[in-house]
Amino acid sequence: MSTFQTSDGLTLYYEDAGQGLPLLCLPGLTRTTQDFQYVTPHLPPCRLIKMDYRGRGRSQWGDTWQNYTLPIEIRDVMELMDHLSLASVAILGTSRGGLNAMGLAAIAPDHIIGAALNDVGPELDPAGLTGIMAYLGKRPGAKTHAEAAAALPHVLPGFTDVPAERWMREAQTHFTQTDNGLDITYDPRLRDAVEAVGDVPDLWPFFDALAGKPLALIRGAGSDLLTAEIAQKMQDRRPDMIYAEVPDRGHVPFLDEPEALSALRAWMEKMQ
Repeated sequence: MSTFQTSDGLTLYYEDAGQGLPLLCLPGLTRTTQDFQYVTPHLPPCRLIKMDYRGRGRSQWGDTWQNYTLPIEIRDVMELMDHLSLASVAILGTSRGGLNAMGLAAIAPDHIIGAALNDVGPELDPAGLTGIMAYLGKRPGAKTHAEAAAALPHVLPGFTDVPAERWMREAQTHFTQTDNGLDITYDPRLRDAVEAVGDVPDLWPFFDALAGKPLALIRGAGSDLLTAEIAQKMQDRRPDMIYAEVPDRGHVPFLDEPEALSALRAWMEKMQ
């Protein structure tokens, strides 16, 4: 198991495989390296790097929830890059990971080659944020993976025509089985950190920091976090941005859909 130590003493988990373009995959708010399990077999050859944020997956939990913030997570990303002796990386960011990619571009533009944003932008729909807060930091009501898999199609808006085996794999990925039912794979105090943020700040300057860098946006057609209107504003601001809308998907696409793969391959080709 590969780990590195942050400047404040936490041990964080990462994966590093392959050669070529260094592609750093940053997961969603409550998620882990497994966010990218479906897309990995379909990506062009590259050096594929994945990490679990502090307090998630196989990374160590912090002593205080106050450090579960974007600035600290961006610092962790930069320290991982130092650990791997990487001057710059391309970033594939799912949801929270896309926010971290924009933040890195704003504070250390030389560290980022380009960014692919999976269902996230500089404005977040309040409906999607409300949906996230409905489950954040809470154990699921389902007691088994089978129960969770059966429930997921009904609690995740925007998803249709998803095979039952994919929902089972999602349940097994995001919940661990215990003697007392299912549990989450992250520190529940992450909820405190998100609540402490309050109103979402203006993130358009962070998006604009990606100017001149290869950029892609993948949006679930039924997303409740990234609206079609905001995606259009992003396109207007960056006409060169590669854009794909994935039908039958909400927040977030799995990334192995044909539309998502086509966009990612075209984006990566720009950086080869």
